[in-house]
Amino acid sequence: MNTSRSQLLARAALALRMGRFAEAEQLASDFLKANRTDTAGVSILARALLPQNRAAEAIAPLERAARRSDDAEIGMLLGAALGAAGRRAEAIDQLQRTTSRHPAFMPVFQELAGQLARAGEVEQAIAVLESAVERARGSILLQLDLARLRLAQNDRSKARAILGALHEAAPENADILIELARALLLDGEYAAAADLYRDALALRPDDGLTRDDLGACLLEMGEREAGEASLRSALRGRPQMLGRTTYALAASSHGRLFFRPSAVSKFLQG
Repeated sequence: MNTSRSQLLARAALALRMGRFAEAEQLASDFLKANRTDTAGVSILARALLPQNRAAEAIAPLERAARRSDDAEIGMLLGAALGAAGRRAEAIDQLQRTTSRHPAFMPVFQELAGQLARAGEVEQAIAVLESAVERARGSILLQLDLARLRLAQNDRSKARAILGALHEAAPENADILIELARALLLDGEYAAAADLYRDALALRPDDGLTRDDLGACLLEMGEREAGEASLRSALRGRPQMLGRTTYALAASSHGRLFFRPSAVSKFLQG
């Protein structure tokens, strides 16, 4: 690869990392003009198209690259693109073939489990993740995904066992704190959950979802003023959170019920 093409690829990779997806797409497309199946270029192009909700456009270049190379990342991205384009059966088949060829490439197991879960095959998704965890016991991401699926199945005891061990190993990991707090919240252990949510917010003070869940815990504990303040903080500057904060306020045994959406909006934004 000559210097100018190397620089073009580096610029595309930088744009992708910075979240400038349209720029990364253009640079990767320019790079691929000289070699349409270059795996690095196709990977950047696909990763730029997927966040733009243009998965269907990523399929053809990924398929070309997959025919020329048995690259695990290309196989995973092809499965992700197929799934995002609504071709879930093909996506799952693609990802299963990739896991059989590349048993050590853990991201493909995560993608496969996610596709299976979205297809309603939660038991299969759990089996995929358990197999992956056996191969990579130190992977926090895989174990977190497994715990989330256990929670989705309402198997809170197994989820808490996984999350408790993870919390001991990595007590300042915000993702672990949040998931463990959610499991405790579902079990009605509101005070313990609130403590974990506070710890998570110390690490991520701008996390509106976590602040909303803390508010729900505080309301259930009867700490109405603190709970409502937390919900207001969760909503502030985040209009998309109105539905969630409204639900937290109305669903709590110590919450409030409003008959008009405008009334609850005014209350929470007051």
